[in-house]
Amino acid sequence: MTSPFDLSGKRALVTGANTGLGQGIAVALAAAGAEVIGVGRSAMDETRDKIEAAGGRFRALSADLSTLEPVERIVSQASEDGRVDILVNNAGIIRRADAIDFTEADWDAVMDVNLKTTFFLTQGFARRMLEDGKGGKVINIASLLSFQGGIRIPSYTASKSGLAGLTRLLACEWASRGINVNAIAPGYFVTNNTEALREDAARNEAILARIPAGHWGAPEELGGAAVFLASRAATYVHGVVLPVDGGWLAR
Repeated sequence: MTSPFDLSGKRALVTGANTGLGQGIAVALAAAGAEVIGVGRSAMDETRDKIEAAGGRFRALSADLSTLEPVERIVSQASEDGRVDILVNNAGIIRRADAIDFTEADWDAVMDVNLKTTFFLTQGFARRMLEDGKGGKVINIASLLSFQGGIRIPSYTASKSGLAGLTRLLACEWASRGINVNAIAPGYFVTNNTEALREDAARNEAILARIPAGHWGAPEELGGAAVFLASRAATYVHGVVLPVDGGWLAR
């Protein structure tokens, strides 16, 4: 019997796979047997090295997801020699300022990457999944801010709350047609996006005091949840936003 978590023969596309959470997810999917295509603005050599060193397969596609311009190209190039079975929408940005001072430019930049491009990229791959009738897996990377308000990140909170809602809507529309749409809500992980918080002694101490696990998450600690949602072990899981947060929401 094969493991229900085995992804051999599957192809996964991961946006923002060059570093942090995207890299951790890409490496985990490859370790479970999937061929991985990474999409990002910067070089993904480190991700490639990690995957190939473990005997996996990786291909990089360069794209700036701040606009819809590359969406059609990504879908076409990723699918040119085989279908994409798993889509992980991980790419995202954040802007920090008090709500009273927040600018339209910072609002639009975050919403475009975190929500708009994510939706239309998902739409593009889902069309192909629906056309051939073989189904697929969509995993959105949400946030604790899909459940909570946070401070000084209004567009990020709005985008991640919207992504949670979008995850549920797409699950309602596509579950009966063989596409599983779910999300992971990471807690406080060591990434570029959280560098400012970790360098702020007071904020770092307050955050750690609330995490029952007692430490910031490492990107590799997110990979198991992605493998689960991408695998046949999660065939009957639809519309879930799964926290991976060291127990943060349990406090």
